[in-house]
Amino acid sequence: MKKIAAINDLSGIGRCSLSVAIPIISALKVQCCPFPTSILSSQTGYPKFTFLDLTDEMTNYYKVWKDLNINFDCIYSGFLGSSKQIDIVSKFINENPDAFIVVDPIMGDDGELYPIFDEESCLKIKELVKISNLTTPNLTEACFLTGRNITKRNFSRNEVIQIAKDVSKLGPEKVIITGILEDGNISNIAYDKSTDEAFFTSIKYNNRSYSGTGDIFTSILCAMICRGFDLKYGVDIATNFIYKVVEYSSKFNDDRNDGIRFEQFLSYLTNI
Repeated sequence: MKKIAAINDLSGIGRCSLSVAIPIISALKVQCCPFPTSILSSQTGYPKFTFLDLTDEMTNYYKVWKDLNINFDCIYSGFLGSSKQIDIVSKFINENPDAFIVVDPIMGDDGELYPIFDEESCLKIKELVKISNLTTPNLTEACFLTGRNITKRNFSRNEVIQIAKDVSKLGPEKVIITGILEDGNISNIAYDKSTDEAFFTSIKYNNRSYSGTGDIFTSILCAMICRGFDLKYGVDIATNFIYKVVEYSSKFNDDRNDGIRFEQFLSYLTNI
């Protein structure tokens, strides 16, 4: 069975990060091997949470995997909360040269970088993107990676395609820029450098925003690519899955921090 090392934080409450990566990747018939960077009682969007930093244990953690001769088909890196964590993940990636590397360069959104990130850590994430095979920035992050104004939002499709191509020049063969709002829709643009092809997928935007949808999107994509499906099919599956679950979740008065009710839709993935 294929194996994905999923590097992210683990929240007890709130469907995001490893809490969604483990069931989503497993439903797609790929073994998800969690590599936790921290443990939280509840994700940070809630007004109260506990936080256990695992940075000092991360190197020991993956060295045991190395001692056990565990090989990974894919390494999926999500939220990394410090420069030290980024350095550890970079070393882990370099010690697994045969793995397909997916980096979600989480740094900011809506034209702003998250306060936790300083210039040094953002530049280190950019270095991580350079050694990836696939990266999934949102528009804010893609603009940072390519030296553009991160506050600009009104890009034409041709401009967004050029941004994706410029991100690919850093190193990754495949680039997906997520969460682009246009004409009442939310779109993703995918670019494959090997074929020089770009395509958009769009779903209707219902003005509801939930935590963790990006983690679900990238988790689906990782598993699909790991199983040998092409990029376009993987993006279509991920986009349609999120649309169905968001539409269903919007019927309930849930806290956005709870995330989307994906559990009722896992059979859609197990049938792929």
